[in-house]
Amino acid sequence: MIQAAYIHIPFCEHICHYCDFNKVYLKGQPVDDYIAALEEEIKLTLEETPAKALNSIFVGGGTPTALNEKQLERLCRSISDHLPLQDEGEYTFEANPGDLTEDKLRVLFESGVNRLSFGVQSFNDELLKRIGRTHKAEDVFRSVEAAQKVGFHNISIDLIYGLPGQTLEDFNQTLEASFSLETTHFSGYSLIIEPKTIFYQLQNKGKLPLPTEDDEAAMYDLLMNRMESHGYHQYEISNFSKKGYESRHNLTYWDNDYYYGFGAGAHSYINGVRRSNYGPLKKYMTPIHNHELPIMDEMILSEKEKWEEEMFLGLRKIQGVSINHFIEKFGKNPLVMFESEIKQLEKKQLINVTDGFISLTKKGLFLGNEVFQAFLIS
Repeated sequence: MIQAAYIHIPFCEHICHYCDFNKVYLKGQPVDDYIAALEEEIKLTLEETPAKALNSIFVGGGTPTALNEKQLERLCRSISDHLPLQDEGEYTFEANPGDLTEDKLRVLFESGVNRLSFGVQSFNDELLKRIGRTHKAEDVFRSVEAAQKVGFHNISIDLIYGLPGQTLEDFNQTLEASFSLETTHFSGYSLIIEPKTIFYQLQNKGKLPLPTEDDEAAMYDLLMNRMESHGYHQYEISNFSKKGYESRHNLTYWDNDYYYGFGAGAHSYINGVRRSNYGPLKKYMTPIHNHELPIMDEMILSEKEKWEEEMFLGLRKIQGVSINHFIEKFGKNPLVMFESEIKQLEKKQLINVTDGFISLTKKGLFLGNEVFQAFLIS
């Protein structure tokens, strides 16, 4: 059964130096035409694969809140008209601090959005400028306070560590500022230098002063310790929440469940098939105008690929992979299928097999990619 829907809004008022998501500058773009195409894609998809009540809807980008009030209202109306959400379902919008007016917040809240995810990244204004962000720390406090005043209580904050010129003390100060907001959820990611980004170009020129691997590991260790001491439990490698506020949408991915993906460059996983849409706006919208889905790639997973994905996605969760659930889902015992891989990883003290789960050790959290790679047996 399909559990969730992701909706991609590719428009941004500025481009961050580290971002490799599918995005375009907002100015001069056919935003209204895109929203109309998005609604048509949803309808075409549901004709092919009808939706039951979803557990979560997530609107990401790009910058969804870069849209004006009327565009946001139209987008939300399209979503509510076509995508049924469970009574207590999670409905998230990504947002940039500083671009959320009270009018926009009210449009979202009155449209049923019940969770906001702010791309904060840092509370150091100089560092924010260095990574291409246009907001300042004071904008974060103002935006979160405004959201809470309107009625939003489930608010997540994204942070990045391992940034150019960042120190352990600076990251600690960012964490301290973050905790003062008393939000329900945090995501903390290490910086990854992706091709086709400004940071990638600077790195190739030797002009990107990144922290050492040891410093980055120390920041991750600090992140985990500080989150625990402030009552946020770690439920995934990079995610922390108050009890009951875990991201249902992200858990859909890590549980390897099915989900819709709508919009330019969006990905979906439905009935064992992974799809990706065209990214450029014209390539995305042209098929839709001809009443065709904008599918660029489609991959039907083999049984072995499904097993592998169940392992390396599930191992991102702190709880790990349930052995019984794996057996129920695939009719195979992962302890038998991956016997040699599991023994080697246990010997390296990277995973544990206890209480019916296969999970990462504390050491394994720092070396997750090595663990995930071990289960790619193709």
